[in-house]
Amino acid sequence: MKMVPVPEQAYGNLFEGDCYIILNVSNSTTQSTDIHYWIGNTSSQDEQGAAAIYVTQLDEYLGGSPVQHREVQGCESAKFKSYFKNGLIYKKGGVGSGFTHVESNMYNMQRLLHVKGTKHVTAREVEVSWSSFNVGDIFLLDLGKALIQWNGPQSNRQEKLKVIEKNEDIRDRERGGRAQIGVIEGGQEEAFPELMKIIISVLGQRTGHLKESIPDDKPDQNQTSIVKLYHVSDASGQLLVQEVATSPLTQDLLSSSDCYILDQGGSSVMVWKGKAASDEERRSGFIKAKNYPSNTKVEVMSEGGESAMFKHLFKSWKEKGQIQGLGKTHSVGKIAKVDQVKFDVMELHAQPKLAAQERMVDDASGHIQVWRIENLELKEVNPSTYGQFYGGDCYLVLYTYNRANKPQYILYMWQGRHATQDEVTACAYQAVNLDNKYNGAPTQVRVVMGKEPRHFLYDFLLFIDILIVRGTHEMNTKATEVPTRASSLNTNDVFLLKTHQNVFLWYGKGCSGDEREMGKAVADLLSEQDKQVVMEGQEPAAFWVALGGKAPYASDKRLEKEVAPHEPRLFECSNQTGRFLVTEVADFTQDDLDEDDVMLLDTWEEIFLWIGNSANQYETQESYSSAVEYLKTHPAGRDPGTPVSTVKQAYEPPTFTGWFNAWDAHKWSVSQTG
Repeated sequence: MKMVPVPEQAYGNLFEGDCYIILNVSNSTTQSTDIHYWIGNTSSQDEQGAAAIYVTQLDEYLGGSPVQHREVQGCESAKFKSYFKNGLIYKKGGVGSGFTHVESNMYNMQRLLHVKGTKHVTAREVEVSWSSFNVGDIFLLDLGKALIQWNGPQSNRQEKLKVIEKNEDIRDRERGGRAQIGVIEGGQEEAFPELMKIIISVLGQRTGHLKESIPDDKPDQNQTSIVKLYHVSDASGQLLVQEVATSPLTQDLLSSSDCYILDQGGSSVMVWKGKAASDEERRSGFIKAKNYPSNTKVEVMSEGGESAMFKHLFKSWKEKGQIQGLGKTHSVGKIAKVDQVKFDVMELHAQPKLAAQERMVDDASGHIQVWRIENLELKEVNPSTYGQFYGGDCYLVLYTYNRANKPQYILYMWQGRHATQDEVTACAYQAVNLDNKYNGAPTQVRVVMGKEPRHFLYDFLLFIDILIVRGTHEMNTKATEVPTRASSLNTNDVFLLKTHQNVFLWYGKGCSGDEREMGKAVADLLSEQDKQVVMEGQEPAAFWVALGGKAPYASDKRLEKEVAPHEPRLFECSNQTGRFLVTEVADFTQDDLDEDDVMLLDTWEEIFLWIGNSANQYETQESYSSAVEYLKTHPAGRDPGTPVSTVKQAYEPPTFTGWFNAWDAHKWSVSQTG
């Protein structure tokens, strides 16, 4: 019943009769710490109880900041699996029965492993017999000095490659490089006589047909839009668990003096412990009370140490000490002092992560072409009117810029708020035609009026009669048309009113000096006429006449906008069952982008759909509607106007690559030519 360190060469080998504790300290900027305790299918209740106690002690020793995860054999979380890039091997028995034996006899063993999975491989020890085989999976006969991989006739390419990586890992990490690897293609055994001779010497001649394959587990992250929050309290002397809210949740529902349980429809349960909560509250037996299966995923976290997944389930999340205000505070690295600084585009190239966070591919000095959808066809827009977008129309904007002396393209599809469905459809259709003209190289970005990404805003400003100007520097300023009437005014903002005779710049009492400066800059861009500055409360009669007379307008104290510090998340997409399913890839790297798949990268402010070169055609065609469905069903009640960008393999812009550590720009070109 003691905690015993596992030697590094045995990482990923788990005995079914044991329990394990895994401590992971992330090297990311967030410096998050996770403790997982893993329960083998045949482990004893005593071992499971001991593991739970050790996890609590370890958590307390580390100041209560780690997130705790309960893992059950065969139902491990994506985060747990991500630590073992070459997969897991489930071994029969326990440490007492087999561990030392395996260590001393690793070159003289005989075991058969049944291997499953493409993203995360798991291998389970099965009976060393032909009766264990089936036509759809991969089996590995491990004889110590020889590893023979048998590929079922119906197994796919990705699975075969993953198992070869697993074999190489066993050879190099466990066998010191002293083992031979062989591969047999099931159904073509006659082409591998030497390897078959070894297999037959162990298993005997095969008689009869092989079994049909066992279907792979469906992705378990079927997005549940309904999330429930329960309050756990012992204030009355009895432990009470009460439902307090359903999604979308807000952070102010959590009180430091209590514990809360967040239930994702039984697919996972998260326990949040307030700093001042009692120990009794922290030990609520929620899963038993709800009759959920014993393998339900459980995460336990303390206030201040919330996981990215937990924060993603809230409409907004504000960290302690986080600055508030309109626009985003630009900071590089860890925040010590927060300054509102001018954005330096050279930093985008020096720091890819910054390019991604600021959603800028360059300084917007590239070449622009604009088309309007007219009678469902493309009509080129006169450059003298660039920047004028009418709310009843749709536009295509092709932006061309250079990176490493090669042209790169972004194709924006701008949808006016009052455009017809036919125009929106024609816009998407014409975008495909234009995309084909450039051999699929452009990154496609859907832009909804009023939700324009920062790079697009920097290219254009909207010219109409009355505009509200919001922003504190040129990189986040937006001018948006509002109805030409007094009720559109707001005491916290800057407005620009353009009439035939005058250009009025109206400053509300609640706007800042920076906002006034940006209002003036926008006014200078829109008109060469002299501007008449109007302070709220000192309006001339001509101002009210232009607005059709005085009327009440919003004069409340400014509601400051929170910028949610959400970490990016990567998902593998699947629509094969008729339902949109996403499976999360934890601690992702570029290697997790699989050319057979469509992947969804959620950076909160933007959604990227990455299309692999060999992705299933149906999923590629459906990927956009899948992304819209993802936003619609997201438990945090996400904004349906969030920009969605489609990125093709080998044509990734820096706004995408910056979310990946150590992006290799040549990875795809090597694999395509090699």
